[in-house]
Amino acid sequence: MTAGTGQRQREAFDHGDIEPKWQRVWDDEDVFQIDDDATDPSYVLAMFPYTSGNLHMGHVRNYTITDAYARFERLRGEDVLHPMGWDSFGLPAENAAEERDTNPREWTMQCIESMREQMQSMGFGYDWSREVTTCTPEYYQWNQWLFTRFREEGLVDRRAEEINWCPSCETVLADEQVEGEGEVCWRCETPVEARELDQWVLTITDYAEELLDELDALEGWPANVREMQRNWIGRQEGDSVEFEIPGYGDVEIFTTRLDTIYGATFFALSPGHDVAQQLAEENDDVAEYVQRADADEELDETSGVFTGEYAINPATGEEIPVYVADYVLEDVGTGALYAVPAHDERDHAFAEAHDIPIEQAVEPTSDADVDPDDIDVQEEAYPEDGVLVNSGEYDGLESGEARERFVDVFDGEHRIEFRLRDWLISRQRYWGTPIPVVDCEECGFVSVPEKELPVELPDFIHTTGNPLDAAEEWKSVECPDCGGPATRETDTMDTFVDSSWYFLRYISPDLADVPFDTAQASEWMPVDEYVGGIEHAVMHLLYARFFTKVLDDIDLLDSSAQAEENLREPFKNLTNQGMVLLDGDKMSKSKGNVVSPQRIVEEYGADTARFFMMSAAQPEKDFDWTEEGVQSAHQFLQNVYSLVADYAAGDLDVAGAADDDIAEYVDREIEATAATATEEFENFRFNHALQAVRECVSLLRQYQNSATPDEDTFEYGLSVTARLVSPVAPHVAEELWDLLDRDGLIAEADWPEADAPADYDLEQRLVENTREDIRDIIDVADIADPERIEIAVAPDWKHRVVDIARDADGDVVGTVMQDEQLRQQGEAAADFAKELAGAGHVDEHLSPDRERETLARAAWLVEQEFDAEVAVFDADDAPEDLTANAEPGRPAINIEE
Repeated sequence: MTAGTGQRQREAFDHGDIEPKWQRVWDDEDVFQIDDDATDPSYVLAMFPYTSGNLHMGHVRNYTITDAYARFERLRGEDVLHPMGWDSFGLPAENAAEERDTNPREWTMQCIESMREQMQSMGFGYDWSREVTTCTPEYYQWNQWLFTRFREEGLVDRRAEEINWCPSCETVLADEQVEGEGEVCWRCETPVEARELDQWVLTITDYAEELLDELDALEGWPANVREMQRNWIGRQEGDSVEFEIPGYGDVEIFTTRLDTIYGATFFALSPGHDVAQQLAEENDDVAEYVQRADADEELDETSGVFTGEYAINPATGEEIPVYVADYVLEDVGTGALYAVPAHDERDHAFAEAHDIPIEQAVEPTSDADVDPDDIDVQEEAYPEDGVLVNSGEYDGLESGEARERFVDVFDGEHRIEFRLRDWLISRQRYWGTPIPVVDCEECGFVSVPEKELPVELPDFIHTTGNPLDAAEEWKSVECPDCGGPATRETDTMDTFVDSSWYFLRYISPDLADVPFDTAQASEWMPVDEYVGGIEHAVMHLLYARFFTKVLDDIDLLDSSAQAEENLREPFKNLTNQGMVLLDGDKMSKSKGNVVSPQRIVEEYGADTARFFMMSAAQPEKDFDWTEEGVQSAHQFLQNVYSLVADYAAGDLDVAGAADDDIAEYVDREIEATAATATEEFENFRFNHALQAVRECVSLLRQYQNSATPDEDTFEYGLSVTARLVSPVAPHVAEELWDLLDRDGLIAEADWPEADAPADYDLEQRLVENTREDIRDIIDVADIADPERIEIAVAPDWKHRVVDIARDADGDVVGTVMQDEQLRQQGEAAADFAKELAGAGHVDEHLSPDRERETLARAAWLVEQEFDAEVAVFDADDAPEDLTANAEPGRPAINIEE
């Protein structure tokens, strides 16, 4: 076929044929395996999935993001670690086993096999030799080993705790696993109950300060994730003092506003406070209120009950009434507070509801933005710092100084408090890592010796509650210390323990004597690019950060191994992928709006699904799944394939000249596309990169249809296109590479190295603006059939005016007219300068010669679009009346019918 004769419809590629073919080749060639001796590879990782048995579109999007980036890095010559594994412990598998009358292990392994096959059908390039499965003894023995090491370091405790109990899951939940104002279970959404049990905890609070401080250094993390962790850690610097409640002793409070103590008009206890519990035993009204609060009734924010008791304010010696109030949180501060309605909004609302006096203790300073006379604390609280009033001998003292003085005056203590609580890891379920401890009457709780690890799970028993409690033979053991009778711990570990260090096991998954190789991990860590859902912002990410810091402290990681990387943080850059929606709603089985990835793969192919997802939006944005979008992606890939196939079959006439304007224009556009795609891939803006590729393919089609292409230019464009699309549509790209008869696999090829031509953005803007102006003129003038289009660039003197105007400081016209050459242009130069001054800004522009060259190279596009002869003039050669209208960056245009 010759140029301009139309396109013959070539047979489309068959995704059902090419995708399995190239997957087998990649596997046979070990394309995605990384050698253990690789030096500081690019570590690209997606959060591993829970083994539900089926991939959903959220999975596909997540894993396409990391696969595309890993392939991009590999093409750029990087060693890449891109592994996959299975977060395979957890209650859902246990529930599924109960429903199906099987055991969690069989169910989980079936799910893993199914999900692995689905991932392989998507063409994800994982190093499967490093696969980890957290429910296997080969993995969870290291959970137990690390638990023991942490215990030796004093980071494990067992203590009676008021815990969150899910009655549906029949297990304890960490604070982070209780969601929403209704305080429901994160898995089943059942309202959570408060109970007291002896529990195992990891003392993450020992690292609270560092976990908070190092958030500032995580510049590659989304700001909202860092803020969520800051709020969860909840650092407060303040002071503790004691208020006496006669008959009940001294009660400690923690406050950040000790300067307001003279304004305290009531005392408040949380319903769970020890004194509140004691009062409930003696006072029916208090008992009823505490019971309602314990039952998680939706109490009003100002709800509370007067106890009949009074606390003594150490500042004034006065008695103030004691209330039990639900707005006082047991796990914040000490669960007790002195209330100053004049200076706290919640205290103010409570005081109004219960008719409690409001007494001002602080007013604005004389230089504050607010006039002290404008403050009425009876109407609303004034929560800012200021100077003390109604505070006896301390009147006039500034708030900050008052706080420092009052710590000593009232026998207080200055300290730092955190909202963060220790990580409760005990779970009363079967399908998790057994906690490696035995309970001996003589020795207490004794760690299982390393040589006896792993403590493997016994056979699953179908029973209510915790199946391990029913495993009598498994529970009964000898004490490792004294040899006497002992009982195994029947709690299993929170599954977030599994995911707190799995990224390290990938580095050396086959080691039998340690969890991971310290030297290798210290060189390969941290993870360079980590992708996963925002729902893990507090739990998984916080726990993984904690684990990494502990591992460094106990010399399992060496933070001195890399000078530029912070090995006390596990993830350098973090991306939270957005949701895949359908008609604006999140896909979910309950809504019946789930699109099956398998159906899309069978109907359109994996590459189509991948290409559509990556084209639709940036990774962190939500996007709507549409059949039209899928079809558009499929059509584009078919278009690219047919273009390459036509060329490879010799059906295109490619005997054009390499040195003509059109070939030069196309060459420059191909280089600019490669440069743009590189930058966009680097910054995870895959949709922008793919849009540039689409435009490049469209240009190559135009080149094919409007002229006789130069073979070198055309093939260069095709080879660049194949490589640029390969991270996202790897199967089609391999087929293209094969059609182009290139050596090796495209998965192992070199990324096209190209820099955008100098001032390319200015050139592109000039061409697009000019084409748009031509369209506007034709539309406004109602020109049906243009025969000739004349384009003239602005004269040199106008370019000089623009250059001077850009640097002028204020008086644009005066500065321009000081130039001797421009004064020769008279009023024309002055008028043009006024026009620029009125615009308020002066855009950059090309030189007159560069404008002329750029427009000449692009003239063929105008000719093709409008089927008209195109002439491009410089200012000296153009008709005088045409040049008069030209400006830098905005050439004059004349259209003849």
